[in-house]
Amino acid sequence: LTVLNAGRRYLKAEDLSGKVFVTSGLGGMSGAQAKAAVIAGCVGIIAEVDEAALLKRHKQGWLMEISDNLDHCIARLREARKNKIALSLGYHGNVVDLWERLVHELDTTGELLVDLGSDQTSCHNPFSGGYYPVQLGFEEAKQLLSTSPGKFRTLVQE
Repeated sequence: LTVLNAGRRYLKAEDLSGKVFVTSGLGGMSGAQAKAAVIAGCVGIIAEVDEAALLKRHKQGWLMEISDNLDHCIARLREARKNKIALSLGYHGNVVDLWERLVHELDTTGELLVDLGSDQTSCHNPFSGGYYPVQLGFEEAKQLLSTSPGKFRTLVQE
């Protein structure tokens, strides 16, 4: 498993319990990330803008919980981390918001909450739906992509 090997390589840890893995994307090939986090024994927080993808992975049993509230996500992360509970938590929102909140936590508490991070969105196709502008909701962004791809691209790059 990639998550487990990343823990071995970068954290020098065989046991990932109590470690936090943050990533994004639950559609297509990236959908297994939530399951991989639990198999590896860590806390996985996976951001996804498409609610249908979150619900699909939750229904499959690959995603244990879903939340659109960053306060709740941070509280669950801290609880699972402290108690060394394997958890897959889907954050319904943009990964930029999640990372900014994690940086805010570090700045205000001095606590680094993330041990591993990755990106499983369609980064090979960033301006055609691989990334979504943080300024827009999912449906609004999809509409903009179809009507004004140049504006969509500009917002993604901001």
